[in-house]
Amino acid sequence: MSGSKCCRLSGPRVKPLLDSVDCVLFDCDGVIWRGDQAVPGAPRVVQLLREHGKKVFFVTNNSSKTRTMYADKLRLLGFEAAADEVFGTAYCSAVYLKTVCGLRGKVYLIGSDAMRQELEAVGIQQTGVGPDHIFGKQADWANVPLDPDVKAVVVGFDQHFSYMKLNRALQYLSQPDCLFVGTNRDTRLPLEGGKAVPGTGSLLKAVEMTAQRHAQTVGKPNSFMFDCIASQFNVDPKRCLMIGDRLDTDIMLGTNCGLKTLLTLTGVSTLEDAEAHQQSGCAERQGMVPDYYVDSIADLLPALQE
Repeated sequence: MSGSKCCRLSGPRVKPLLDSVDCVLFDCDGVIWRGDQAVPGAPRVVQLLREHGKKVFFVTNNSSKTRTMYADKLRLLGFEAAADEVFGTAYCSAVYLKTVCGLRGKVYLIGSDAMRQELEAVGIQQTGVGPDHIFGKQADWANVPLDPDVKAVVVGFDQHFSYMKLNRALQYLSQPDCLFVGTNRDTRLPLEGGKAVPGTGSLLKAVEMTAQRHAQTVGKPNSFMFDCIASQFNVDPKRCLMIGDRLDTDIMLGTNCGLKTLLTLTGVSTLEDAEAHQQSGCAERQGMVPDYYVDSIADLLPALQE
C-alpha cells in the first residue's frame, strides 16, 4: 500500500512502536473481545504491556454499562482491569455535564440504568429511564407534563426508545437554554454472523431531527473521551497508541488527539476501507487512515515476549 501510513505492523516494526509509547488505549468490542469471548491472546497482550510499564485504558462508545460493570466483564474474560481505567460514554457524559457544562439541574435521560448510575455518581439527578407509554390524544402529547428542574436532554442507548420519549425530548429541547448531549453517533451495532442492530446514533438522529437542534457528543471520535483520560492520568498524547477496529470512531479519535493509531482487523473495518480512505484524496477521510494495522491484537505477542 502506498504512503507512509497504514503499514502492516509486524516483525522489526513492532518493538520500536511499543518503545515509543507509554500509554495504550484499547477499544473493547472487536478488539480485545467479540461478544462474550476474549480475542485469543488479548489478555496476555494487556498483561505484558503492563509488565513493560505501559499504562492501559479501555475506551468504549457503549453506554449500556458503568465503569464497574465493564471492569467486571474484563476480569471475567481474563483481563487485569480497574474501574478507573475504563472510559465509557455513560461515565464520560456524566463528567462532561458536570465539568464542562457545569449543569445545575436534572437530566431528561433517554438511556440505560447504567447511565443513571453514572450521572447520580457525580451528583446529577435524572428522569426518564424505563418505558414511557403513550397516553391521551394527540392534542395532549404536546402538553405532556415536564419536570421544571430538567436543564439537559441526554441521549444514549435506550432499548425502551419510543414515540413518547421522542416527543418528551422535543418538548424539553424547545426551551432554548436546555442543553443537548449525545453519547455517540454509531448508527449500527455489529453482531456476530454479519448481523447488526440499531445503535445510539440512530436514536440521536431522530431526536436531532425532531428538535431541529444538533447535539454535542462526547464519545469517539470526539476528543473529550481522551481529554478525560489525559486530565486524570497526565498522559502525553505523543506517547499514546490508540488501538481500534473502527476507522470512523477509534482511528479518527486517535487522529483528532494526535495519538499513534493501530487498526486491528478482528472487528468492523477492513483494510480495503482504510485503503479507500487513503486513496480518496479527501482530507477529512485521511483522518480515518491508521498508522499501522494488524490481523489481530495477538500479532503483538512475539515482540512483547522477547
